[in-house]
Amino acid sequence: MKKVLLVAVLFMVSFVFASGRVEIFSWWTGGGEEEGLNAIYEVFRAKYPDVEIINATVAGGAGTNAKAVLKTRMLGGNPPDSFQVHGGMELIDTYVVTNMMEPLTDILRGWGILDKFPADIMDICSYKGEVYSIPVNVHRGNVLFINNEILSKVGIEEVPEDGAGFIETLKKIKDAGYIPLALGDKDKWEAGHLFECVLLSTLGPDGYNGLWSGETSFNDPRIGQALAIFDELLNYVNPDHAALTWQDATRMVFEGKAAFNVMGDWAEGYLKTLGWTPGVEFGWMATPGTKGSFMVVTDTFGLPKNAPNRENALKWLEIVASVEGQDAFNPIKGSIPARLDADKSLYDPYLLWSMEDFASNALCPSIAHGSAAPEGFIVELNDALNIFVTTRNRDAFLRAFRNAAEDYID
Repeated sequence: MKKVLLVAVLFMVSFVFASGRVEIFSWWTGGGEEEGLNAIYEVFRAKYPDVEIINATVAGGAGTNAKAVLKTRMLGGNPPDSFQVHGGMELIDTYVVTNMMEPLTDILRGWGILDKFPADIMDICSYKGEVYSIPVNVHRGNVLFINNEILSKVGIEEVPEDGAGFIETLKKIKDAGYIPLALGDKDKWEAGHLFECVLLSTLGPDGYNGLWSGETSFNDPRIGQALAIFDELLNYVNPDHAALTWQDATRMVFEGKAAFNVMGDWAEGYLKTLGWTPGVEFGWMATPGTKGSFMVVTDTFGLPKNAPNRENALKWLEIVASVEGQDAFNPIKGSIPARLDADKSLYDPYLLWSMEDFASNALCPSIAHGSAAPEGFIVELNDALNIFVTTRNRDAFLRAFRNAAEDYID
């Protein structure tokens, strides 16, 4: 009789833990992003059909709006069960050092998967030896997406890998009546994304990474060189860039209005949802001057302290960390899996190219996407770039850039 009661109790406990709800907070509402999120939700639902997913999304590229909403909730003691956050300073500086997150090291070790992720990525997700979030993917930021038909019509067989040659190519495309470089910086971060790719091209990976380690001065003349190139690139972007989002700019390439778009490879996922096939209608390369460098953007999920549905949040994190979850999400999202043992046969030619470069290139954390620098620095940089795009005053921008570094970079 006692055994029967014990089994009944264990069944009831199991049922309680396999039901209820879990609130997942993210900013994935755009093309490719939403479809990828829904794919990993389906993996979760298949395993936990009685757990209701509360899909708490806030629209806005790179989480522009979502981050503000999330911070308000976290500071107000109303956390979601788990939330999307970029690995690096966005995670550590905002939520870990402020004691708002649970460490996950022992949980990952208990699941037997702590060694299934690249050490460099786990370092980005860690603070003082403890892992605080689980990477669901790895995006590459320094990618140039290419409309192959426009290049064919203009007579360009190969895009130069150097900055000077690329500028000459932009001139040729402009003379042919096309927009050379699509830009949509309505949310500000997009200009920052373009600028950081140019900055990587002039500093190189060691110089770029040195900005955050203290080995490269913010007075380095190569920063001024990057600004000069960025200034020149603005001569070849669409005049309505301030009214457009990143999706709008990527769509200009899809619609045959623009030849190029510098964007993270979530744009690859978006182009696929629009109906294009990688390597057919569009091509890609590392942004000019950055071959051999991989600008890292990683989306992660963590466990807030006092999560309302902690056990279900752990179930969600286990799916996020699983090969099944990552292989459902990433081929659609346009990113590569963070897991080392993912099924490569599921990934398209672009993503296989990205995987190969990730394994061999110098890794550089993104500024625009929260990995390299604290939030305050990013805000000041975006504001300074927004002003620069209008005024083209290089001296004023460089002063603002250095002041931001003095304020926020140790």
